[in-house]
Amino acid sequence: MNTRFDPLIKAALKEDIGRGDVTTEVFVPKGLRFEGRMFAKTGGVLAGARVARRVFELADPGSKTRLLLNDGARFGKSAVILEVTGSRRLLTAERTALNFIQHLSGVATRAAIFAKETKGRRTRVYDTRKTIPGLRELEKMAVKYGGGANHRLGLYDAFLIKDNHIALLGGSLALLKERLARARKKYPGLKVEIEAQSLRQAADFLPLGFDIIMLDNMGRADMKKAIALIRSKNKKTEIELSGGVRFEDLSGLAKLGADRISIGSLTNSAAALDIAFDLRPIKRQRRKEAKK
Repeated sequence: MNTRFDPLIKAALKEDIGRGDVTTEVFVPKGLRFEGRMFAKTGGVLAGARVARRVFELADPGSKTRLLLNDGARFGKSAVILEVTGSRRLLTAERTALNFIQHLSGVATRAAIFAKETKGRRTRVYDTRKTIPGLRELEKMAVKYGGGANHRLGLYDAFLIKDNHIALLGGSLALLKERLARARKKYPGLKVEIEAQSLRQAADFLPLGFDIIMLDNMGRADMKKAIALIRSKNKKTEIELSGGVRFEDLSGLAKLGADRISIGSLTNSAAALDIAFDLRPIKRQRRKEAKK
């Protein structure tokens, strides 16, 4: 793993360690060497393994870590994810490493469950910007490991014109068209998406030439009509469905034939996966102590 996420990992370690790990300092002898293994207590999709490895490397520079599974791997209960040897600092790093891998694997596993529901259909499951501050890039990587797709990373890599933007333009279609031309000129290559909250809005926005029309919080019947209208007028325009999509809604929505369904709960409602870490003194070391 490269060092791109080192500032984030160091901040997480600092948050936990503060002035020092007082328990380990007092209760664990300084010279001991340890071996640890991280393993799954339930099945899922792995994400954050390389981050966890880097946590150990930064917290205990003399440690040696071996990944047994790579990010994106599907695994079952009891699967060993990584093994590590090092000093008592491994104990200091344990919770931070687990926090990353448990959360990110939870996101990847949830994304896999949702993505499976649309398999074989035109529609793909997308994430949103509803992420934990500071973890967005890692969470979006986890979504991809689970088989989902990434929406825009932030406010800078794609346009998304929402109801408040439209309201601030007075709802004027002429102004929307003029601003769309300005966006194309100033930021060529960026996709421009607009949110429609009614069948009427979808019909009004379609001739303006947006790359993506999002059908947001619309009734199922109106979504079906809007999709048929857009497909009949411009097959290049992508169609996205959004608005509190639950897992039980997914199969029915996918049958409507949109290109995307964006789901905030992939990231903001993912439960941490049950992953554990065992640590013990190295056997050779224990034998030497016994002889003494």
